[in-house]
Amino acid sequence: MVGRLVVMVLLAGALAGCSDVAENLADTPSASTPSATPEATVKPSAKPVPSTSVPSTPVPTSPRVPVGTAVEMGIPAIGVSGLGVVAYTGTADDRPGTDVQDRGVAASPRGPKGGVGPGDVGNFIVTAHRTTHGRPFGRVPELQNGDHILVTAGGFVYDYQVVQTMTISFRQPAEIAQQNAAVPGRLGVVPTRAMITLSTCRTPEDHAEGNFWKDELNNPEHRINKIGVLVATRPA
Repeated sequence: MVGRLVVMVLLAGALAGCSDVAENLADTPSASTPSATPEATVKPSAKPVPSTSVPSTPVPTSPRVPVGTAVEMGIPAIGVSGLGVVAYTGTADDRPGTDVQDRGVAASPRGPKGGVGPGDVGNFIVTAHRTTHGRPFGRVPELQNGDHILVTAGGFVYDYQVVQTMTISFRQPAEIAQQNAAVPGRLGVVPTRAMITLSTCRTPEDHAEGNFWKDELNNPEHRINKIGVLVATRPA
């Protein structure tokens, strides 16, 4: 009789332990559960980059680059060299930015609705024409992960490496906001590394698909963004 009582006590304890384990598993998010991030609204091409493929960001070794400093960009993989980058207060592809691009150079919006400067932690946004005004970003869509973007400013060269492609619609305010976010594609996330977004039109592809929509500044519906992270900073 005593033996049966001991067995019953042990069995009750085991069941209680199973209950605790099941409760802990219920509180643990499943690895297959999709995360509810703003990236869900971005086009399918804007897939997150596996953390193992993103180079770590070195600590910048130079002072901030103020607006007005001469900035040049080189992109060896597509034959771009000595491209001027002009900073202005505004947001990507607004009227002031379009006026800069119409001069055949690249535009870099700064301020609350724009991005940061070269080497700064956050999103260094650079836009330029693909099909007109000298076509400085004519081959930007060809960039592949691992290609380098070299930005020279204030006596330093900032070496960014492409890690992601993101396509957005100019008819979707949420997607425009993701392009301009401090961490590209991730609204509300606090940046911890220096990043760059090269943005240009998707006009040829849109037209080939029968999409001739454009805004008042002649921007087509879609823009192609190549996103990179800073991998090195060295004296010019």
